[in-house]
Amino acid sequence: MLKPPVLLIHGMWSTPATFDRVRARLEAAGHETHAPCLLFHDRPVSLPPAPGLRQLSVRAYVDQLEAEALKLTAAGSGPPIILGHSMGGLLAQLLAQRIDHAGLVLLSPAAAANAQSFSLDPARTLKNVILKWGWWDEPTLCDEEGARWGIFNGVPEDVTKAEIAALVWDSGHVLAEMALPPLFGNTTRVDYARLNRPALVLVGTEDRITPPGIARATARNLSGTVDYHELPGAPHWLFWGDLEQQLSAMVVEWLAGLN
Repeated sequence: MLKPPVLLIHGMWSTPATFDRVRARLEAAGHETHAPCLLFHDRPVSLPPAPGLRQLSVRAYVDQLEAEALKLTAAGSGPPIILGHSMGGLLAQLLAQRIDHAGLVLLSPAAAANAQSFSLDPARTLKNVILKWGWWDEPTLCDEEGARWGIFNGVPEDVTKAEIAALVWDSGHVLAEMALPPLFGNTTRVDYARLNRPALVLVGTEDRITPPGIARATARNLSGTVDYHELPGAPHWLFWGDLEQQLSAMVVEWLAGLN
């Protein structure tokens, strides 16, 4: 039986390299994988941000991802599993309400406008970004202090240094749409009645930038069968060491159960 392809969506300030080792596990299990680079995320931070980045909205990312997903179905691969991490987890939901899909895998998902959960931890993580006037209309980059506290807390130093060095510019407007949805048109609102396919939701108990309350709210809203797990002691960044092995095994096992 042909296994569904997996479309992997990376998070804010990140690149498809997030999924390099996870993709290897998925492909070994027989899944075709596709991990597009979000608009302007292929530009190293040593260069100035791309001029068009400041004008982007969440819809631009979802439009791009819809085109990528349609390429998969046009190639005869069938409806994909949509897997996203962080902002990618929100984009996965926004994409899934537009297209036929076989299921969702949401890793530490960012909050939709209608799946909010109050916590001061994201604000502390992002304080050096959001205290700059006009950040919502400029390219942004998470600073090292915030990244260490809210994204890579508990991650080994060698991994943390490498991942911080690999961060790229992202859209302040997109960040504002996620962080302050009522002020930016509720563009991140998800029609959860459309998300009626099986879903796997995973989050670390020590996630500070997309705390577990967001994942819980998301799981409650999904209208299909939901397999929900909180990973004890895990931070937002799940892609290292034994934690990544555990994550990959859980995803592969869950996918096998869909067949």
